[in-house]
Amino acid sequence: MACTLCSRASSIVSSYTVRRRLPLVGAICMLSLGISNLCPSLSSSSFKTGTAQSLPFVPLLRSKIGAKTPSKSFNAIKMEGNSDTVPSIVVYVTVPNKEAGKKLAESIVKERLAACVNRVPGIESVYEWKGEIQTDSEELLIIKTRQSLLEALTEHVKANHEYDVPEVIALPITGGSHQYLEWVKKSTRD
Repeated sequence: MACTLCSRASSIVSSYTVRRRLPLVGAICMLSLGISNLCPSLSSSSFKTGTAQSLPFVPLLRSKIGAKTPSKSFNAIKMEGNSDTVPSIVVYVTVPNKEAGKKLAESIVKERLAACVNRVPGIESVYEWKGEIQTDSEELLIIKTRQSLLEALTEHVKANHEYDVPEVIALPITGGSHQYLEWVKKSTRD
């Protein structure tokens, strides 16, 4: 009876120990796989010693988990050197309300300054204006367009926006679905 109790207690303790250590192992795996992909500057050879990158199982995990090729049906591309697409951007513009967002989004697409405008309601912006902290409910417009149309888009927003200084922030699209990026090109003016 004593041996059975000892054996059972030992399995409970080791099971508990394994469960306690699994989150740590998972964290190390995620760090080793994710840091080099998200922050390439941190994974240069000069930083590998003493980090999760130097663990012996990382190459094995990368080969099993992290090195999967994108699905052929997705057809992901990089923007450089593809004649079917053009350098494209995502532009953020905030507006004071739903009506202003709908009106501006429709005018942007009608003028072929963008292929698509997403309207995201219910954001809250906190900012300083004329020496005072302001908090306003706004709507965010996410605009997909050609990089070459940024200046014309900015002028259109300024001319059709009720703010003195409307937000127009552009971010480059460095890759994505080939079909979608072709559509952005075809849906916008030259």
